[in-house]
Amino acid sequence: MADTSTYTVKGDTGDWEIVVGLEVHAQVTARAKLFSGAATDFGAEPNTQVSLVDAAMPGMLPVLNGECVRQAVRTGLALGAEIHRWSRFDRKNYFYADLPQGYQISQLYHPIVGEGDLLIETDAGEKRIGIERIHLEQDAGKSVHDLDPTKSFVDLNRSGCALMEIVSKPDIRSPAEAAAYVTALRQLLRYVGSCDGNMDEGSMRADVNVSVRRPGAAFGTRTETKNVNSVRFIAQAVEHEAKRQVAVLESGGTIVQETRLFDPGTGTTRPMRSKEDAHDYRYFPDPDLLPVELSEDFVETCRHSLPELPAAKRHRYIESLGLTDYLAGVLMAEKATADWFETLVADLATRTNKAPADIARTAANWASGELFGALKRLGLEIDASPVSPTSAAELLALVDNATISGSVAKTVFEAMLETGDSASAIVDARGLRQVSDTGAIDTAIAQILAANADKVAQYRAGKEALFGFFVGQTMKAMGGKANPAIINERLKAALS
Repeated sequence: MADTSTYTVKGDTGDWEIVVGLEVHAQVTARAKLFSGAATDFGAEPNTQVSLVDAAMPGMLPVLNGECVRQAVRTGLALGAEIHRWSRFDRKNYFYADLPQGYQISQLYHPIVGEGDLLIETDAGEKRIGIERIHLEQDAGKSVHDLDPTKSFVDLNRSGCALMEIVSKPDIRSPAEAAAYVTALRQLLRYVGSCDGNMDEGSMRADVNVSVRRPGAAFGTRTETKNVNSVRFIAQAVEHEAKRQVAVLESGGTIVQETRLFDPGTGTTRPMRSKEDAHDYRYFPDPDLLPVELSEDFVETCRHSLPELPAAKRHRYIESLGLTDYLAGVLMAEKATADWFETLVADLATRTNKAPADIARTAANWASGELFGALKRLGLEIDASPVSPTSAAELLALVDNATISGSVAKTVFEAMLETGDSASAIVDARGLRQVSDTGAIDTAIAQILAANADKVAQYRAGKEALFGFFVGQTMKAMGGKANPAIINERLKAALS
């Protein structure tokens, strides 16, 4: 396994090593909140998705959403983590306007998921980042300050939404590794279906813990930068905070354990408050909730519900389908893309009566080139593609059986995007079927050679590069519909 821990911050007095741990808050994919039946749809009008439980009305008791438990267990299994058969909810007590209960229900002492790890890829190679734990907790509401400069408003739509807090070990050693970790984790969550990973909507965000030390020394004092909501910003927060801490230490100062905020506009962090310890929150077991006890059957059912995970899919694409590492990475980056591609390969294999491995590279090159280019131009995601994988397979099959040429296929594909018609219908309506009539091709070749006697003489004298000229002229004379293989064969015979 490649060593990716060589990144250092250059100080005036020598090198410093960065130590990073990330606490990723991922909103669980569920139609209802963690302890109430209120909806979780993003973008609803403020305070329209709030139950009496969420609003902390007196006498309202929480009821655990079993789907949130299932998704947390599936996530833990995907990370190869220990699933605790017994876990418990605690109350984390603090007072803020967007927390109507005056406490957050979380899992400090007995989380539902224990240790696991996540494989990341950076330019320096692969590395496994340890997972310390995953616990379930409820989200707080949202304070809104920009509607009126003299007032603050509270939207409780998010209050009570289920979060998985996925806590890494302090194994990350660079901004690039931090970015790679969040990217890989987001990909895994989207494959599993336990979180949509929409960081711009707040359904996935990270608290970034950073400290610096001399290489090999004990860990330094860390700071925590809260709620960073993009991969790029996470990398920026790590880099800025590390350089800030080095500057403080080299000037003779000390690092204060504190909570900080990231400013996307400047790429810097600023103090928010002193960092609290667990005792400051006065944690104690939630008296309204029973412990969570999981049966072996439940855990195994969760395990069998997992899809093929990203690392396994990438390996299969390379080893079984013969794709390059680059193509495999592009096509399995998103589960929706991988699903589209695999449907294309399966359908194309059936239409051509070939093994998937024999046509996968062709399909992959076309998808990553023609398809992705068109979708980018149209501003569409793959699940909104105007051309389905089955329709694309029909198009590629027409090229494979020499009904149309590769260049004509580009024209047909554009027509498919515009009209929604099938490839065969467009080919027939526009008379685009490839000509394989050797008599017609021989006639065109004879006319071209007669009109270019000087070039024929040059070719026969050894200027073989002119062969491409004759191919192009013949294809032009045939309206682009002639079979290229037959043109090459008949031209070679005529010129020799």
